[in-house]
Amino acid sequence: MNDKNLKNEYTNESISSLKGADRVRLRPSVIFGSDGIEGCEHAVFEILSNAIDEAREGYGDKIEIIIGKDNDITVKDYGRGIPVDYNAKEERFNWELLFCEMYAGGKYNNNSGDNYEFSLGLNGLGLCATQYSSEFMEVEIFRDGFKYELRFEKGENVGGLKKEPTKVKKTGSCIHWKPDREVFTDINIPIEYFKDIVKKQCIVNAGLHFVIKDENSGEEFNYCYENGIKDYISELSEGKEFTEIEYFSGEAKGKDREDKPEYRLKFEMAFCFNNEVNSLEYYHNSSFLEYGGAPDKAVKSAFVSAIDSYIKSNNLYNKSEKKIVFSDVEDSLIIIINSFSTITSYENQTKKSITNKFIQEYLTEYLKEKLGIYFIENKADADKIAKQILVNKRSRETAEKTRVNIKKKLTGSIDINNRVEKFVNCRSKDVSKRELYIVEGDSALGSVMLGRDAEFQGIMPIRGKILNCLKANYDRIFKSDIITDLLKVIGCGVEIKSKNKELNSFDLNNLRWDKIIICTDADVDGFQIRTLVLTMIYRLVPTLIEEKKVFIAESPLYEITVGSGKKEKTYFAYSEKEKAEITSKIKGNYKIQRSKGLGENEPEMMWQTTMNPETRRLILVLPEDAKKTADTFDLLLGDNISGRKEHIEKDGYKYIDLSELS
Repeated sequence: MNDKNLKNEYTNESISSLKGADRVRLRPSVIFGSDGIEGCEHAVFEILSNAIDEAREGYGDKIEIIIGKDNDITVKDYGRGIPVDYNAKEERFNWELLFCEMYAGGKYNNNSGDNYEFSLGLNGLGLCATQYSSEFMEVEIFRDGFKYELRFEKGENVGGLKKEPTKVKKTGSCIHWKPDREVFTDINIPIEYFKDIVKKQCIVNAGLHFVIKDENSGEEFNYCYENGIKDYISELSEGKEFTEIEYFSGEAKGKDREDKPEYRLKFEMAFCFNNEVNSLEYYHNSSFLEYGGAPDKAVKSAFVSAIDSYIKSNNLYNKSEKKIVFSDVEDSLIIIINSFSTITSYENQTKKSITNKFIQEYLTEYLKEKLGIYFIENKADADKIAKQILVNKRSRETAEKTRVNIKKKLTGSIDINNRVEKFVNCRSKDVSKRELYIVEGDSALGSVMLGRDAEFQGIMPIRGKILNCLKANYDRIFKSDIITDLLKVIGCGVEIKSKNKELNSFDLNNLRWDKIIICTDADVDGFQIRTLVLTMIYRLVPTLIEEKKVFIAESPLYEITVGSGKKEKTYFAYSEKEKAEITSKIKGNYKIQRSKGLGENEPEMMWQTTMNPETRRLILVLPEDAKKTADTFDLLLGDNISGRKEHIEKDGYKYIDLSELS
């Protein structure tokens, strides 16, 4: 056996374990779900959770968060203070257990009525894991008439526990630490994260005050919902709900399995129906459940069952009509559920979803029963809800049919040469080189076709006046052959910005062109067609503008001719300023004429001025340009009559062609 084989041998001695701080420092994603900014944020939440648990137990009603200038963070509470002194039962100091042991804490007996009956953190990981992942951590605690101090650096204690008597009457804990860049790839937590997490905690902890102090900006932010989820749902609904806000609360005991221990469940929920705002938010033991889990499944099952039963019993379905689905309900529902349990099964340590079977089953039956009673006692609201859900359902089904029809219209075989009238394709199949020129009318088509490079330049003529897509509804838009033909040629489908998400068929990967170039005459009609095409793209495929795929081809305003015969030379001016610059440099006689329309130009001129990548001038359409164009177009052609009148009175003189008045 050679040395190489000995070196790679897999033996009993090959197995090793991470010890101490390395358990977190070398594998942060195992505990925090990520070694990036998300993991760093989760470490903050672990510390914040302990302060919140204290407040919920009735100790302290204020929590302060200070964001330092060096990415350091301070969390200060006014609870009982973390017990860090000697623990005779464990024969060790509590600070060692809490800050240096991965599974130690005061929340393991919560199901038997000890401290922290309903707790955010039950795994005993928060303090220790955050301490291990910090460049430094400083702890200051007031309790039992003493002031306690600790300091840790890169997971190791420095100087032991400092303890001294104090006359300070207050109690509480202050933890100041800096996440370590050796552990996390990014420690620059944005202020928005702190605002968001604090607001969510205010929602589910009625009356608890939070203060965020940002030392970078000098700003201070205060948060509190005195009535918890009831205040929050009122804020969300903005007074636009079409039913009153309904509030339920309750408690229960149960098991997830017969052989598992019984635990307590406590919950509150509030909901209303609103056609402009919809939101489903779930919180468990104060942790926001981004993915929901048990309560989300309960809501979906109960609301569909209860509303479907009401619709059936009142004969509101059409004959042979399919039953509602949850997306029909969700479109008009705002619901917040805030639950607590003494035993919680989280999907993972990041606490974004819970899997408790008892919670799901109990909340489902509870909600079904309460909704049934609510519908009986509030007949007028029940009718409004049922009718609106049916409107949502039928709108969804119509949208789905429309989407299928649109897809049939806009997609199909890649060979579109014979399916779109007058479209002229190019030879290249390389999308990164292909250019589509959108031109006005057959006359322009002829000159552009003769002037182009057929290898990579395709042409799509606009026949007749294109529809104003800002004013028309989707049904009318997709009945327009001009628009659907143009969308077929572009190839990537449409983006529908509405509740009917099913209409959306956009896929950038199906775009057939690297550049889409709007090429029109430099006159009033040309500008209008350009604006209409740009407006269509802005409304139906705005991503093309964001991805910098849309351009405007500049056409010259003037042809300036010098000399004659073989010595004749022509210059092209694209503006009055350029005309003046060119003529100032010419010695001798010259002739100036307005440039002809695209249809009258010679192929050589078209290639030189408009199509040759080396000499043409293209204007990139940026998102702000498209929006400004759409807003102006809407002002000029929309329903805002008073705004249009004001605009004409104020700025109309700028657009009068004085040459026509002379």
